[in-house]
Amino acid sequence: MLTGKEGSFDLQKSSFEVKVGLAGMLKGGVIVDVTTAEEARMAEEAGAISVLAVSPSKDFSYPERMINPEAIQRIQEAVSIPVMVECCIGHTVEAQILEALFVDFIGESEKLTSVDETHHIDKHAFRIPFFSSARNLAECLKRVAEGASLIRTYTPKGQLNLAQIVGQLRAIRREIKWLASLDSQDLLGEVERMGVPYRLIKQVSQTGELPVPLFASYGVLNAADAALVLRLGAQSLFIDSEIFKNSNPLKALCSIVSAVNHANNPEILAKIAMGKFCDIDKTLRLLSRDQSI
Repeated sequence: MLTGKEGSFDLQKSSFEVKVGLAGMLKGGVIVDVTTAEEARMAEEAGAISVLAVSPSKDFSYPERMINPEAIQRIQEAVSIPVMVECCIGHTVEAQILEALFVDFIGESEKLTSVDETHHIDKHAFRIPFFSSARNLAECLKRVAEGASLIRTYTPKGQLNLAQIVGQLRAIRREIKWLASLDSQDLLGEVERMGVPYRLIKQVSQTGELPVPLFASYGVLNAADAALVLRLGAQSLFIDSEIFKNSNPLKALCSIVSAVNHANNPEILAKIAMGKFCDIDKTLRLLSRDQSI
């Protein structure tokens, strides 16, 4: 299990394969944005696989930086599941501070204000795994080449647009299928077009999948949305902290967690949509009138 505690890391630098393995442990789960320790505890109670500590500020007219370290520590102390934290694109010092705080994942995030318009962080230089955002296959592979061990779809600040996420997932899947149809000579042409290493393009062509997990970010409002993005190739999903404004946020979170676990079963999804589930105790059992499903 991932943990944000200092004793978790006995190596100066973790290998890329280890980082990808840690990201893989988050597949099939829900990652919830939280602004307080109370929200983090609720997310864990609902069955979230991880939380992403974010600032409560939503004023996009001001530059946004990483969340206050004291708030990070309060959230780390409140839960036993992995804690992720975002830094600004290109802000190496923020990333170093987050590594010193022993967070479980660092996100080089488009939702904060970028401090470098031409360079991303060299994520290979850190022992903590990173996630990055991408809108298409070329961006996915560029971020992987920089050391990202997890890719999520791209969500601009202040936007929760499921149509954008669906479009990005379809585009990435379509481009992967295209690469798999090319011969070696054509793959070399894709190296120049995408601006990424040949080894990554060849790997995608041979395996038919990204070298790292692909998650959907935001735009998911209910169980049906969650099932949709998983069917389109997302292996987990991020939920915005706006969900805590729901009249019953725990129930809303539980329904999405259940939907992720039953994304390919319309009958169970229908029961989830009607609120006939019981996964507050993390058993993810769906209840009918007379018996458990």
